[in-house]
Amino acid sequence: MALLQFWGRERELPDPASLAVKSLLLASEGRAIEPGAIDLAATIARKAGADVRVLSIARVWGAAFGLPNPGLLPNKREWEAQRGVVADAVRALQQRGIRVAGTVAGTRNAARKIITEAKGHGCGAIVMTADNPRHWLVANLLWSNEPYRVRRMARVPVYLVIDSKS
Repeated sequence: MALLQFWGRERELPDPASLAVKSLLLASEGRAIEPGAIDLAATIARKAGADVRVLSIARVWGAAFGLPNPGLLPNKREWEAQRGVVADAVRALQQRGIRVAGTVAGTRNAARKIITEAKGHGCGAIVMTADNPRHWLVANLLWSNEPYRVRRMARVPVYLVIDSKS
């Protein structure tokens, strides 16, 4: 059983097959969503009769002198890449007969946006693709550590599927 780190305490995640949720969020901080994560989301949705929301984040790189700067926003190619990630996941879930909707959002704080979207749509669980865990000192500097930030901050179960390329 996967363990969830929660402010220094570990708590056990519920068995995905036993979740009774109305909606589920399949999220990405910008990376491609692994087939294993899509399979897990489909399994949970099928057993619970839930809808799936797919969300991918297009990274906003920051602010210049405290002001938003258009040069730091995602460009067309980055938006299209994230739309492709969402479209691939939506297509794969629709082929499995799951009710699904997808969106792309731009933000500097991916973890907060993912949790906000999950709350806004009443999602009872979040599924994400993640890298292997890293030492906390290094991990806090990496954008690819966002799934672990989501898991730490979320009030709902967050299932992380380890990326096969990491």
